Amino acid sequence: MRSWLGSVKLLGCPQIQRSIATKRSRNRVHSHYMEPIRQQLTKVFTQAFVEKGLESRFGLVTTADRPDLADYQCNGALAGAKSVKRNPRELAQEIVNSVLEKATSQLGTNSLELSIAGPGFINVKLSAELLGKIVDEQSHDRRFGSPVVETPRKVVVDYGGPNIAKGMHVGHLRSSIIGDSVIRIHRFRGDTVIGDNHVGDWGTQMGMLIVETKQKHPSLPYFDPNFQGEYPKEPPVTLADLEQMYPAASKRYAEEGQDEYKKEVLRATDELQSGRRGYKALWQHFVNVTIADLTRDYEKLGIKFDLWLGESFFEDRMPTMVESLKAAGKTEVSDGALVIPLADEKEPEMPPLILVKSGGGFLYHTSDLATAAYRSQEMKVDLALLVVDKRQTLHFKQIIKAAKLTGLAGRAEYKHLPFGTMNGPDGKPFKTRSGGILKLKDLINMINDEARKRLDELQAERPYGKEELEAIAEKVGIATLKYADLKHNRTADYVFDLEKFAKFEGHTGPYLLYATVRIKSILRKALEQGLKPGKILSPIKDSERKLMLELLKFNDVVTTAYNEGEPHHICEYGFNLSQAFNAFYSECHILRETDPTRQSSWLGLSRLTHDQLEFSLSLLGIQVPERM
Repeated sequence: MRSWLGSVKLLGCPQIQRSIATKRSRNRVHSHYMEPIRQQLTKVFTQAFVEKGLESRFGLVTTADRPDLADYQCNGALAGAKSVKRNPRELAQEIVNSVLEKATSQLGTNSLELSIAGPGFINVKLSAELLGKIVDEQSHDRRFGSPVVETPRKVVVDYGGPNIAKGMHVGHLRSSIIGDSVIRIHRFRGDTVIGDNHVGDWGTQMGMLIVETKQKHPSLPYFDPNFQGEYPKEPPVTLADLEQMYPAASKRYAEEGQDEYKKEVLRATDELQSGRRGYKALWQHFVNVTIADLTRDYEKLGIKFDLWLGESFFEDRMPTMVESLKAAGKTEVSDGALVIPLADEKEPEMPPLILVKSGGGFLYHTSDLATAAYRSQEMKVDLALLVVDKRQTLHFKQIIKAAKLTGLAGRAEYKHLPFGTMNGPDGKPFKTRSGGILKLKDLINMINDEARKRLDELQAERPYGKEELEAIAEKVGIATLKYADLKHNRTADYVFDLEKFAKFEGHTGPYLLYATVRIKSILRKALEQGLKPGKILSPIKDSERKLMLELLKFNDVVTTAYNEGEPHHICEYGFNLSQAFNAFYSECHILRETDPTRQSSWLGLSRLTHDQLEFSLSLLGIQVPERM
């Protein structure tokens, strides 16, 4: 592992002393990666504090709050001095002397500029030579200075979650987009990740659909208990039929005076769950036609699931789980229902988890607890991330706590990643102009139409062929949709403003695409003139230095997004990086530069910026077109 602040054995960690391959090839992925500079600084400062008999935590180095004064800062001297009743500025000076001695012995003089501010804050500024070396090294690391985690985990991400008999609408959008980005980030960090679309495909709603289908098509063989042949391969209903039947059936089921209808629905549900052959075949048609339509919508979003384990998959596991919990003394009876008590000193108001209703039926609690048990005991995951609406926070608190208390979670860690709602201009969940629920495919069409309008404005400058225009419009449209969602803090509600989010300027997906394509165009023009990116030199311009420092933030940003399940940090980084490049490009006229060595360096810096922007967007599930 390459360290610009000395060999690792200086820091007392010989077990991770490694070297990085020096072959400068853009087509090779190194087996070992450069260590991020902030981590290197933290190690050196930590060693200095430990040598003074202080705790290692005081050596943490962070990005500077005042970039006009420093690149990084270490604030540990103030707290460290307080813990041993010393003068903080005196301790800070001793730490500075120690760090400078280590840096000087390894790199020569003036590699770091350290200064003390206020009561003992240590400011750190990299020399231009050191900064150029680090960024040049990053330009040859296909991971851009972001190593894999030390202990990769097996992770399942539960996201998507639509119901059978319903097409995807905007209510399913956030879970799908956020979950997909979380998966991409975890895979980049080295985890083995399984994406599971835990669809709602079981329960009373299936009984309703069976009854509705029977009333419309009573002669179908699914309803003949004596039928012994093969059932039709073609489904007797379309998704449009199901979407029409379900709301009507649900409304009728809820009305008073429908006792006979309710009994028929419950009877059909019981017979389905008991394995009645015809009903199982009909139910499979419901599932198949829905998933086929959902898959087409997900493909438009560039999302693909590894598993589609619906609620039905866990139906046979629930009775066994309940009996084992009863036998282990983990349950009690409350008002006729079988429950797992969850209240304790820390959470005295936590309601119990109901496993079995007083009437004898299972609930979502039961199914989700069985799902947790399956993931820990059979899938043997280390971590389960549940990307579900924040309105279900209490439900998942109960599930996670019950799984831990009963031992069903095993060694696995469970985390709920809640998210807010995507709202319309009225501040309420996004709907059509007529007040209905907006389907995803209709929203995508709206966004693509807006993207074409924006691209039409560029036609005079760079005319497109019809096929190219459509391909670009689709990428711009998806970027508009995903970036608008992911740039917001995951837990926040936000208003979807199509006109605002589709603009080619500002904090938008199209702007990030345009910024990335612009750099691609610069590199293409340079190549046409026989100019190629080369070794990145020490910065000579202020904007050049700021761009380099922005590039070095990549690992910290990805680490934060990984640890917190918050893709918006990557959105913010991409926007800041593009802004830093614009300032650099305005000051440094690359293609007109007369010094060929400096020109080659600036092209190398441009290529690195392009590659990090494009890769950052890929972590958000956004593809960059060749031109715009």
